[in-house]
Amino acid sequence: MKAMILAAGRGERMRPLTDSTPKPLLKAGGKPLIVWHLERLAKAGFNEVIINHAHLGEQIEQVLGDGSQWGVHIQYSAEKVALETAGGIANALHLLGNAPFLVVNGDTFTALDFSPLKAVLQPNHLAHLVLVNNPPQHAEGDFVFEDGQLKNVGVRKLTFSGVGVYHPELFAHIAKGEPARLAPLLRHAIDNNRATAQYYQGVWHDIGTPERLDNLDQLLKNNTLERYV
Repeated sequence: MKAMILAAGRGERMRPLTDSTPKPLLKAGGKPLIVWHLERLAKAGFNEVIINHAHLGEQIEQVLGDGSQWGVHIQYSAEKVALETAGGIANALHLLGNAPFLVVNGDTFTALDFSPLKAVLQPNHLAHLVLVNNPPQHAEGDFVFEDGQLKNVGVRKLTFSGVGVYHPELFAHIAKGEPARLAPLLRHAIDNNRATAQYYQGVWHDIGTPERLDNLDQLLKNNTLERYV
């Protein structure tokens, strides 16, 4: 199975850090955020990785190269203007192929073991999402997960971690180079009983502000997360 890391966002809330550095290259624990993902993907047996980029994307290619340093082979999907999540994935389908693939947000940090995700997508399903507890900055959550069922409506919502496994068919109606959001596609798949989920309660951080980046950096430097990484 191939994996894709989403790295095209501008990172407005991370300014001024992202004025000169693309968000996935910001460092925590001495490594760029995206390198933590590459290491965990390689450990889980994902050898083919696609990375999309837009803002300062040439820096990402310069730093990561072909990925051999981390035991993976990287291909890049450049976007002149960021195409949002679904648009970026659709734009890279020619690199991802016809089989299901894993997608990870480049501006998150997680200790999730990616290896079991190779076999989670059920026949005729379009998506499998990894959900986490709602962080303070997103207390309302995204999707309902009750009794093992993924739903759009319900009492308790969890937050989408940005980690998902998708079938290319999910993006079939998005033209290459067309901006498109992921949430409407997921909600449609959920309504048609073509999406599943799992609840992950381990280490996960959404690095959306300089303060959150600094907090993660301190946790890693103090070995608070040592047993997870």
